[in-house]
Amino acid sequence: MLDDEARQLRLLIDGVVDYAIYMIDTEGYLRSWNTGGERIKGYTASEVIGTHFSRFYTPEDAASGAPARGLRIARDEGRFTAEGWRVRKDGSRFHASVVIDPIWEDGELIGYAKVTRDTTERFRHEARLDHARDALLQSQKLEAIGKLTLGLAHDFNNLLNIIINSLELVDHYTPEPKAKRHLQGAMRAAERGALLTRQLLTFGKGHALVAERHAVERIIDEAMDTLQRACREGVTLHARLEDGLPEIDVDREQLEAALLNLVSNSRDAMPAEGHIAITATLRHCAPPYAADQPASRFVCIEVSDDGEGIAADDLARVFEPFFTTKDIGKGSGLGLSQVFGFARQSGGFADLKSAPGAGTTVSVCLPVPRESE
Repeated sequence: MLDDEARQLRLLIDGVVDYAIYMIDTEGYLRSWNTGGERIKGYTASEVIGTHFSRFYTPEDAASGAPARGLRIARDEGRFTAEGWRVRKDGSRFHASVVIDPIWEDGELIGYAKVTRDTTERFRHEARLDHARDALLQSQKLEAIGKLTLGLAHDFNNLLNIIINSLELVDHYTPEPKAKRHLQGAMRAAERGALLTRQLLTFGKGHALVAERHAVERIIDEAMDTLQRACREGVTLHARLEDGLPEIDVDREQLEAALLNLVSNSRDAMPAEGHIAITATLRHCAPPYAADQPASRFVCIEVSDDGEGIAADDLARVFEPFFTTKDIGKGSGLGLSQVFGFARQSGGFADLKSAPGAGTTVSVCLPVPRESE
């Protein structure tokens, strides 16, 4: 029979298993406990009643006075609401939505009603959505920059071809040694401009890739001598490649250029001594800009260093053409844009993780052909 009002209330509160509902006194000590509290936090009533509710807070929040602050706000403003991390009996953390209401009797504060809900899954889902949204916006931004870059690079390339052809013609009919030296200097500058233009075309997807079936391990092994020479004294380089990687369709020359760009960037990020590691692994994932797409297989090549790292404010711009964190005159700002354009044009993606003082890791993930799956 449910004719006892107090018993009805007790059964109602205990029947709510998705919320921890309990009372605490004016000093913060627990006076009741429900089934939801046991399910969410792992404690039985006998373990927590009479103890202080600050035990559910993280050590850093407890040390900062968060429990007392919540009670004070509830008392003074009529309610306290918050979201944050809490601690279960086993020490694991969960994300919680918390409400504290003061309980008054004849104008006197006699305690608080506290309701806690486990929102960990919602919090993580929203974090994943935010990350995917940010990655998509960044990808769209780079695509827009790429279209602008493509038009400029084509025009610049046409002008350079005219300049190079004219210099070659003049050089052919100029016997004067001093004039020839000047012409050769102009030719080297024009060829450097042509190289930069090719990098821009790759970023803007205007440079046709010649994709052929290759084993990534073989490409990296055969490129190691060149990559080692790009490292100055005091900087070591080694490769660690996963066994049995599937072959992929890739433009070998562009992949080698991407590796050289990444190794050179890592070298420049280490003013003195340092270490660079190249790894290649098989991943089953979705591109960061399309996290809702079905996962597929990628061969992911990572170049990591223990250099200075990159400031958080610069991370969103590292793949933009002409953006560089190097000192003026020490970088064109096209190395990482070439890597980004090559990865996207190959059907994959590039990613960068870094923090000041913690080094940098750049990933180039290239798709595995379906027939190789």
